[in-house]
Amino acid sequence: MNIALDLSKGGEKDYIQACMRKEKWGQKLLYEEHYSMMLPVCLRYANGHDDALDILHEGFIKVFRHIHKYQPGTSLSSWIRRIMINTAIDHYRKQSRRRVENLDTAYTVKSSDPDVISALSAQEILESLQLLTPAYRSVFNLYVIEGFAHKEIANILGITESTSRSNLVKARNKLKQILQVKHGRKRF
Repeated sequence: MNIALDLSKGGEKDYIQACMRKEKWGQKLLYEEHYSMMLPVCLRYANGHDDALDILHEGFIKVFRHIHKYQPGTSLSSWIRRIMINTAIDHYRKQSRRRVENLDTAYTVKSSDPDVISALSAQEILESLQLLTPAYRSVFNLYVIEGFAHKEIANILGITESTSRSNLVKARNKLKQILQVKHGRKRF
């Protein structure tokens, strides 16, 4: 089988069907086609590059295992992206130990400073995000980048809505501190 298929039109359909038949060439092509788009998604949730690769590879295993659930005619990239996000969240759940948040503190933490994140490059944000705790990083990603509401985040992560809100405020404050140290206080 020619691995250098034309991925437009029928090519994607062909390699998806090959993946359903567990043919290695189809799996390889799907992996190579989507690797560069999915790695940044995993990096946003990971502690570092190695952690992101673990999430990515685990995600692709799930993609191959559940490819039969993909609905032809919908965006394959979006379907794979959703699996990667869910895999990252599962990874977070496995690694985190549940702690009880101090809700009194959560209600008093506020961020009155302008959004320093908007002035940074994607690489600066990514490097700074990886310095956050998994709890803060997950809430920040789900809320700011993925666009979930706090109620949805609470359900996904198994926390309360107030903890989600608190973790978002704390994540923003911690990011500001990280960026001030990395880039000097004058910028913020």
